[in-house]
Amino acid sequence: MEILRVENLSKIYGSGENAVHALDGVSFSVEKGDFISIIGPSGSGKSTLLHILGGVDKPTSGKVYMNGQDVYSQSDEQLAVFRRREVGLIYQFYNLIPVLNVTENMTLPVLMDSRKVNNERLEELLDTLGLRGREKHLPNQLSGGQQQRVSIGRALMNAPAVVLADEPTGNLDSKNSQEIIELLKLSNQKYNQTLIIITHDENIALQANRIMAMEDGKIIRDEVVRR
Repeated sequence: MEILRVENLSKIYGSGENAVHALDGVSFSVEKGDFISIIGPSGSGKSTLLHILGGVDKPTSGKVYMNGQDVYSQSDEQLAVFRRREVGLIYQFYNLIPVLNVTENMTLPVLMDSRKVNNERLEELLDTLGLRGREKHLPNQLSGGQQQRVSIGRALMNAPAVVLADEPTGNLDSKNSQEIIELLKLSNQKYNQTLIIITHDENIALQANRIMAMEDGKIIRDEVVRR
């Protein structure tokens, strides 16, 4: 079942001679439960693409459909709800709120949405992510790997349609990097979670089911490596 479709997506920064084409006519579709890695050199458009998929940055032209909904036909208010409910974003630098503990950081998107926390899901995520016993810890009391686990929990708490991860292991050593990727793979398999990861790490890219390579704002390769 198709969960995401991108049609002729373009993003231009600046104008005239100074115009930069960050994305140039990008099109693809994603099936529910896919695990996709996006690779390419710096400046190839990877992060721009991820931010547009996540409703963070608007395209200059083109369409993004999530579960059949035209994402950018929505009002700003509807778009904010879309970001909270349909997309789980994981960044390299965790972006945790320093004065909130583990549980509070993980449940923040639900509470911001004025919804009731699914305590059963919270407890399951705490166990799955190895955060049991650290529920009351603040971010500065956690290691980098633990902080990234919290950010994954926050991304999964709302059971989003798609999880988007921008260099999620870029700030971690090799051991923690592999543990984080294993957790993301587990969420992909256990919850049939659709997962799109940007990475410079070839070993991580090769663990995906599908690899997309970008260059100069275009997809130059799109290959299914396993089913």
